[in-house]
Amino acid sequence: MTSLPRPSLKLLAGNSHPALAEELARELKVPLVSAEVGAFADGEIRVHVAEDVRDADVFIVQPTHPPVNEHLLVLALLADAVRAAGAARVVGVVPYFGYARQDQRSRPGDPRSARVVGQLLGVVGLDHLITLDLHTPALESALPMPTTLLYGDELFLPRVRSWGLADLVIVAPDAGGMKRAQRYAVALGTRLAGIAKTRPGPDLATAVQVLGEVQGCPCLIVDDMASTGRTLASAADALRQAGAREVHAIFTHAVLAPGATERIASAGFGKILTTDSVPINPEPGWEVVPIAPLLARTVRHLLGET
Repeated sequence: MTSLPRPSLKLLAGNSHPALAEELARELKVPLVSAEVGAFADGEIRVHVAEDVRDADVFIVQPTHPPVNEHLLVLALLADAVRAAGAARVVGVVPYFGYARQDQRSRPGDPRSARVVGQLLGVVGLDHLITLDLHTPALESALPMPTTLLYGDELFLPRVRSWGLADLVIVAPDAGGMKRAQRYAVALGTRLAGIAKTRPGPDLATAVQVLGEVQGCPCLIVDDMASTGRTLASAADALRQAGAREVHAIFTHAVLAPGATERIASAGFGKILTTDSVPINPEPGWEVVPIAPLLARTVRHLLGET
């Protein structure tokens, strides 16, 4: 029986992170398809894909960091454009998935925003989603399309091991991050601690108490993202008050709203690890781990090449 040739790969760059799209194209050794993204005089977004994508597997690189609404709509319009042009399959490469924090209704009258975003992307023809360290992994089950959920562990763990920190304690900055911290603690064979915190309002967090023994130990806070920087800064302060010898931090997505960089810098962290899942101008001493190799392996797997 003769096997049919697989559709050609087309890697399409949106407007949110062209540098990541270029790195991924280099990893995959394919040319990059650039979309025209602009706006009409009244502000309506306009996109156009000039290259022929008929019968191709089209991978759209478009993380939805701020301005999240613009980047999300560009992703949706690009997906519809290539679907209408006859693409065989449309895959969103969205390492940072905006709205993932709004995965449930916290009070009557709230929307299920993450679910709405997933449904929108499904309606416009997105067949598959690739994302990294989703804020709430359980959200995957609410998305209408198959999702490949990647974890930052394999990017960060080799770096942490190379530090050679004795008596290291892995710290979850809040209850929602405990499973992530547990994975790191198990992989590294270290102890685990957590921070009990209150959240008086959106984008606000206050560390309350350290749960676990950190006296005299180096601590590593593991989080999926840094937006305002308040969670990291308050956790670092609580750990020092509990006697931690030094405090380091990992966060996958450096979203960094205004003021976040300054808060993190003033928190006195030793080592900071993050990725280039969103555009970043790292501060001195920050180590940025590239994600293009991980994304390239995932694309090859979806194409049946590994």
